[in-house]
Amino acid sequence: MTRSAALQETRRQTVLLLVLTAAFAAAQLFSDGLTRGPTGVAALWPGAALLAVGLMALGPPRRLILTVVIGVVHFALCLAFGDSLERAVVFTAVNLAEAWAAREAVRRAFGGAARVRTMRHLALLVTVTVPVVAVTAAIAAGLMNLLDHAPFVSLWRDWFVSGSLGMVLIVPAVLVLIDAEHKRTFHRSLGERLGLFLLMAVLTAAVFHDTRAPLPFVLFPAAILCAFRLGPRGAAEAALTIAVVSLPLGVWNIWLGQLLAPWDPVQMTRLIQCFVTVVFATALAAGLALAQQERLRRLLVRREQLTRAARARALAAAEAKTEFLATMSHEIRTPLNSILGFAQLLAGRDDLPADAHRQVGMIDTAGAALLTVVSDILDVSRVDSGQVELMLQPASASAVLHDAVGIVLPEAQAKHLSLEIDVIDPVGGLHDLDALRLRQVLLNLLNNAVKFTERGKIVARLIVEPGEVEDRLRFEIADTGVGVPIEDQARLFQRFVQLDSGATRAYGGAGLGLAISKSLVELMGGRIGADSAPGHGSCFWFEVPAAEAEPLAAPATEVARDPKAARILLVDDHPMNREIGVGLLRLAGCHVETAENGRQALAAAARGHFDIILMDIHMPEMDGLAATRAIRGLEGPAGRVPIIAMSADALPQQVERCFAAGMVDHIAKPVQREVLYAKVGRWLEAGE
Repeated sequence: MTRSAALQETRRQTVLLLVLTAAFAAAQLFSDGLTRGPTGVAALWPGAALLAVGLMALGPPRRLILTVVIGVVHFALCLAFGDSLERAVVFTAVNLAEAWAAREAVRRAFGGAARVRTMRHLALLVTVTVPVVAVTAAIAAGLMNLLDHAPFVSLWRDWFVSGSLGMVLIVPAVLVLIDAEHKRTFHRSLGERLGLFLLMAVLTAAVFHDTRAPLPFVLFPAAILCAFRLGPRGAAEAALTIAVVSLPLGVWNIWLGQLLAPWDPVQMTRLIQCFVTVVFATALAAGLALAQQERLRRLLVRREQLTRAARARALAAAEAKTEFLATMSHEIRTPLNSILGFAQLLAGRDDLPADAHRQVGMIDTAGAALLTVVSDILDVSRVDSGQVELMLQPASASAVLHDAVGIVLPEAQAKHLSLEIDVIDPVGGLHDLDALRLRQVLLNLLNNAVKFTERGKIVARLIVEPGEVEDRLRFEIADTGVGVPIEDQARLFQRFVQLDSGATRAYGGAGLGLAISKSLVELMGGRIGADSAPGHGSCFWFEVPAAEAEPLAAPATEVARDPKAARILLVDDHPMNREIGVGLLRLAGCHVETAENGRQALAAAARGHFDIILMDIHMPEMDGLAATRAIRGLEGPAGRVPIIAMSADALPQQVERCFAAGMVDHIAKPVQREVLYAKVGRWLEAGE
């Protein structure tokens, strides 16, 4: 607690001590002076309740001060109103004991500080204080019976009724009034509060000015109104207002002899107390219900604010992750483009020694492995953001399987592994498939089979099961490799999981291939699994549904070798990238011109007569997107030339920006020769 908060709490407790002391003195003056019955017990007795609630709310030093002050005042007023010394001692001692016993009973029942914030709290408070009053009433009646032979039953009844009514009304009302939570929940203007108090006072005066014709029921709507507008504090203040106004008027009517038969003064006083207690309980129930509703509303608002803040943080984190992946992808792909590009150019030369050809092949293999890791990381990002969409086209599942096997066949042969294909296809036609994603899954499984198999064979199997609406395609990749222990099979398709992850592990990889494969298979509406045993190999399988499809005309996949067939403008600010691009395109028989930035590209395009423009994105002076938009603004054929992005920006949102700028296709760096030729050939075919 801060120093200012501690000082504020000290002042609050001091004010509460003074108010309770003054309230006790005024209450005892009124009660002992005006409401004593034949047994000497006041019909109205809130004194013990005031002391009890003070003991509950005050700290240790002030509890003792309040007890001493109230004890002295109580003893002095008893003597002043004609009690003997013995009666004054008994009344004072028993009332002090009653207050302390009530405080201890409430503390134990509530497990700490007492609060009235629900009807359960109110019921618990009444349940533990009323028995305390019953016991202390019996003690007081027994002592008085020993001192002056006072009737035990009458004295016990009078003490219990007046004491319990005081506890039931005063203790919860004061606890509600001093509870800061109720102040915050219902905050109203001072004018409205004063207006409601004035309404209660006027109505109470009108009702009790003549007890021979009471109309107390008209006070209930006003008390409920106070509870609705001011909450539990309004209910407590309304009840205390009724008590403060009605009791003096009741006494005044007693003096004037204006009592409604057959009530005597003591009965009338108790009747008023019972009425005030009922009004208080009714209004407090409404106030507590409204307070609970308001607390729930504020809790919902707070949770909604926290949810919005958490969502904003999550979106910011997702954007930061996407930006990080985009930056890292670009920075990794750019040098990797040079590694793979020059390796491909060297592999195409006939003047290299055999050892050099072998070493170039190793460079190309290592670069391809690194490219696979980068692509896997990007695929994870696409799957997480829901940016992977299937491109369904008529394709042969058998042909896709043969293509995937053909890609990994050289590596399998290098390890002297037998790689067999087994196709069971009674349909024999085409299906609506995303051949690219299907091949990606098959390559992941085949690469793993080759990696984890040292001897024996690998069988790639396709089983097509015809269906009424869709066929079921089951792919199986079985090997004679090391196998997977049963306890590890549950983790096979989790991200970044490598079952051989020790410092001496024999196999590399990022642990993403199977996780990506699972996501892609599920996106296709299928399922994936594995059957394996250590030392007996593994069989990874997946099943996907696919509808039969009609064949489409296949697009051109290669560029014509005639040098006059393609005039290409290659735009890239990096000299090595230009050299690689020029080398690969000239191998295919293309005429190639180059530009180092967007301004040069715009000038060259304006001079014209290019069949295709290959455009980098990040360049000085004018970037590729701006250059594309400027070229699209040119008149004539120069403004309609196909522009293909050739960039390390490979994330979906980056590719979308290329299309939005006016580009027609995208080639991701590192540039793969087959992909480059296929894209260029496609747009040359489209332009004819």
